[in-house]
Amino acid sequence: MFRGIANLNLVADDMDAAIEWYSAVFGAGPYFIRPEQGPAQYAEWRFGDDEDEFALMDARFRPALPQPGGALVSMHVDDIQASFDRLLALGAKPFDPVTQRGEGWWSASVSDPFGNLLGLIQSPHWAALHAG
Repeated sequence: MFRGIANLNLVADDMDAAIEWYSAVFGAGPYFIRPEQGPAQYAEWRFGDDEDEFALMDARFRPALPQPGGALVSMHVDDIQASFDRLLALGAKPFDPVTQRGEGWWSASVSDPFGNLLGLIQSPHWAALHAG
């Protein structure tokens, strides 16, 4: 049934700043921005071995919820401490510290400068599935 994550979508009040920040995180600018002319309302990057899609949406289009809700989606990294430290150096704030969750498993999360949670996992299972 489930084949993978098709799109991870975060929101930002300041799209220009968010695009600049995530371009630094991914090491490249978005491959897709809409509208093509005028202030950006939506931007997408592809990253990782599976070319997963990461998107930013202007906070004006955030779905309205009757109560707090949301999800923390974590991305696999090869060196969780280095990744965590890099995100902090780029202006993220620590949310959950780097924590060992089992043999070879580590997790952490940060709050990006726009109020979204961004999770990190160092997973031996994911690494083994994607070993070259």
